[in-house]
Amino acid sequence: MRPVRSSVLCRLLPAPYSLALRSLVLVLLCITPHCQAVQAENVTVLEGGTAQISCRLQNYDGSIVVIQNPRRQTLFFNGTRALKDDRFQMVLFTQRLVRITLTNVSVSDEGGYFCQLYTDSTHHQVATLSVLVPPETPTVEVKQEAVEGGEAELTCVSPRSKPAATLRWMRKGREIAGVVSLQDNGKTFSVSSTIRIPVERKDDGAALSCEAFHPALNGQKRIRHYRLDVYFAPTVRIVPPAGILREGDSLTLTCSVTGNPQPRNTQWSKINDTLPERAEISGTTLQISRLSQSHNGTYLCQAQNDYGRAADHYTLLVYDNVSVTTMVPSTPTPTTPSITSHSTTPTLLPPTLALDPEDPGAVVETHSAVPYAVIGGVLALLVFTVICVLIVTIWCSVRQKGSYLTHEASGLDEHGEVQEAFLNGNDASQGKKEYLL
Repeated sequence: MRPVRSSVLCRLLPAPYSLALRSLVLVLLCITPHCQAVQAENVTVLEGGTAQISCRLQNYDGSIVVIQNPRRQTLFFNGTRALKDDRFQMVLFTQRLVRITLTNVSVSDEGGYFCQLYTDSTHHQVATLSVLVPPETPTVEVKQEAVEGGEAELTCVSPRSKPAATLRWMRKGREIAGVVSLQDNGKTFSVSSTIRIPVERKDDGAALSCEAFHPALNGQKRIRHYRLDVYFAPTVRIVPPAGILREGDSLTLTCSVTGNPQPRNTQWSKINDTLPERAEISGTTLQISRLSQSHNGTYLCQAQNDYGRAADHYTLLVYDNVSVTTMVPSTPTPTTPSITSHSTTPTLLPPTLALDPEDPGAVVETHSAVPYAVIGGVLALLVFTVICVLIVTIWCSVRQKGSYLTHEASGLDEHGEVQEAFLNGNDASQGKKEYLL
């Protein structure tokens, strides 16, 4: 029986065989020097990188070797360039190995590259080039602004990757489930993940992050950090001065304002009156020098942004610069120092005074009041009462001492008369009785 040529056996290999299996069969069959075979290796490369496409030859006898691209255009014919594309270079041509390189690889270069060996029968193998497109650092898009008491809608976007990237939202080490959307752009994919979270004022400045995972990153990840911006109406608080204020002192009031966005301007005014001539406004600070009682009244600080307005008030009470001194007797007695009392603590305003007459929608925060003037009057009355009691006590003590001396003198006279009667021989009891009469 006539033996079958090895080249014919190589040609009879079924197409569905895998590359490894076909290579193994070729090696087993092509054991005679008359069988030539070609093997190709699959390649995976990152976009923008350099791919090496290799064709391994077996029992090569100088036959024609042709390498074609996925569009079946001939790149090289026996080592000679056939297609004018400088990205392709022939780097090796031997009896065992033919190798070309492709620089600046793009997804359009992806596909099967043919290694063909022309003998009495044509043999070819396909080297599949796969291109990976790693994602860039994702971006965060604000779909709905975060307003206090509402919801924030944020979308993390990875516009281009191959295969599709995996996105994950994180906050304080915990994952936030998002709604994932995938769009096929031909050979690449666009991926997005959208979250909706309720927000309060305390969430302003909270740290969020969107992470992108991809096989081409080798276990690494691309992270986009995002600071949550929550908008809310302003709050206003007047910082009062410490202690009490007298005529001639200076007053400094600082208006503490918070809000998002931060109000650009704060307004100072005096309820039912104009600001004093000596009032100076610098930013959020109001200063009045050389205070007098004519400056008494309620001062208002207001602020406003796009999400609301607020105000706070301060009631100024300026007292006379006079102290009361009480003189006490020289007799050592407990003394009480003179007391002067006045207050600059804002008193509680009726609701009508807590609003700006020109802006009735303003929110006003009031301070609690302490009746220092009443307390001072009560203390002064107590001091006066104590002094009166001391004077009456001393006066009564002096009168009691005088009465005691008078009775003592009377007793001495009575004793002398009785002694004289005894010496004269009279009955003492009788003399005493006469004395008593």
